Amino acid sequence: MTRRSFLASSSAVMGPRLIGATKTTPNVVVILCDDLGYGDLECYGSSIHTPNLDRMAAEGIRFTNFNSADPVCSPSRAALLTGRYPTRVGVPRVLFPQDKGGLNLDEITMADLLKSRGYRTMCIGKWHLGRPTPYLPTSRGFDEYFGIPYSNDMTPRVLMHNTDVIENPANLETVTQRYTEQAVQFIRSAKKSSFFLYMPHTFPHIPLAASPRFRGKSAEGLYGDTVEEIDWSVGEVLRALRENGVEQETLVLFTSDNGPWYQGSPGKLRGRKDTTYEGGVREPFIARWPGRIPKGKIADGLASMMDIFPTVARLCGAPLPHKPLDGIDIWPLLTAEKTSIERPPLLYFNNWDLQCARSKDWKLHVARHNTAAYVPGPKGGIHNYVLPHPELYNLRADPDESYDAAPENPQILREIQSQIETMIKTFPNEVQQAYAETLSRKANPDTAIGAYPRPAQ
Repeated sequence: MTRRSFLASSSAVMGPRLIGATKTTPNVVVILCDDLGYGDLECYGSSIHTPNLDRMAAEGIRFTNFNSADPVCSPSRAALLTGRYPTRVGVPRVLFPQDKGGLNLDEITMADLLKSRGYRTMCIGKWHLGRPTPYLPTSRGFDEYFGIPYSNDMTPRVLMHNTDVIENPANLETVTQRYTEQAVQFIRSAKKSSFFLYMPHTFPHIPLAASPRFRGKSAEGLYGDTVEEIDWSVGEVLRALRENGVEQETLVLFTSDNGPWYQGSPGKLRGRKDTTYEGGVREPFIARWPGRIPKGKIADGLASMMDIFPTVARLCGAPLPHKPLDGIDIWPLLTAEKTSIERPPLLYFNNWDLQCARSKDWKLHVARHNTAAYVPGPKGGIHNYVLPHPELYNLRADPDESYDAAPENPQILREIQSQIETMIKTFPNEVQQAYAETLSRKANPDTAIGAYPRPAQ
């Protein structure tokens, strides 16, 4: 079924939007940061002051094992909006302004899904799933778009309204304020209907900026100023929901696309953005829906950014696309009804290359690039190499992936390896080919010092 036929058939069968005997389906607000670290919120141990997000966590549930589907921007956003691995939907890497493509046009986005149920939809902020008009938000299920269509370090840095450029270059000092104003206006105008607000912030991706009201106010420098302004923005969105009488009808989700880049904190986790260690993929995740999600809960169960799509679909009574999803419905985790949900292993890719798999508390590293994210690539080029010995970590006992437990757990290692082999066969040819090339690749003499596998002596 094509995207167009899905929308047509869904609209034709649209009926009452109920999740219970009396309650209607929720409005949905998804707030996504760019390069925010697992340890960058006060309720996750940071010294950065985030009172609104801390209050949101106190009034809802906070996750400790929520993972992005990729350690960089575009792929993780593709996974969020489709519920599928980015390597399935044509976005294995970061997209640039000059790219001619984007998220595959035959994919159903969360906005498509909710629009087919009569929702008003708006995207405010960083899109990063394709710059040509057919790939922009207004062609992918959103009624309206306002934002910078890719990362703020890319040029030309344009601010757009729908498909029109309204500012070039975009003023970064005021962008969080303007995003927030747009969000408040949208909530006010859409309050009488069901609505979906997707708010992917530009920050704290570098170059950093903050408005005069916040600049110089944080004890953590400009990075802290930027995060504190995002926290203010979250507070304004929550205030708008309350003042417009829709707070009790709205599910609000907050997270980040991947781990921190040069600044920011992954907490006590190993790695950062562009690495498949936990610091590159584990994210803060807070969910709030008064009366439906219990207050003050902490969820330790494993969840993925891909799970948002099927969970929202279930709550909104929307039919799932015909293409199989990789995410699962985590509503039982959000309500604290369950502490964990059975699921296939989560696979971690970097570009087309498979590097790790997460199964419950266990994470198996099978391959790694021959460079780190912060050093120049080796002379022979960046490639994915099989580790001489697969590394197995128990993330409950060893969240910073310091102690290889493979020698003591050969059966677990073999089980995960077998699951990887089975799952890889379901992926596009590019993934299967990259995996075959990785398995055949020998140690690289140009491996950067300190990277793995270490160069032959």
